[in-house]
Amino acid sequence: MSTYDGNDGVVKVGANTVAEVKSWSIEETMETKEDTAMGDNEKTYKAGKTEWSGSLDCFWDKSDTNGQVAMTVGSSVSLSLYPAGEASGDLYYSGTALIKSVSPSGEHEGLVERSFSFQGSGALAQLTVI
Repeated sequence: MSTYDGNDGVVKVGANTVAEVKSWSIEETMETKEDTAMGDNEKTYKAGKTEWSGSLDCFWDKSDTNGQVAMTVGSSVSLSLYPAGEASGDLYYSGTALIKSVSPSGEHEGLVERSFSFQGSGALAQLTVI
């Protein structure tokens, strides 16, 4: 079984690489619809619609105008997340995301950070780098 080094990950807004990425996550979920009928002894369900959302944490880089600065609350961006880099054969996720929140933070002995949360709009594609 293979493992991957998170340090090789890449995040892009459109064709532009987001600077100073610290971490990211995606969650895909599906709603369920109960279809239990009278006389059934156990509950049963049908698959419903799917959705995806996630978050992105960066060290703040105000000069990253095509990445961090482009992700403003309410903006719709083409987002691609590469867990193990962009080499041929690597898996990545891609879709349109609505930026729900932008949260800058800082502390006395730390670096200034910027966190983003996003909601997918439409399907999340799992693709392979060619």
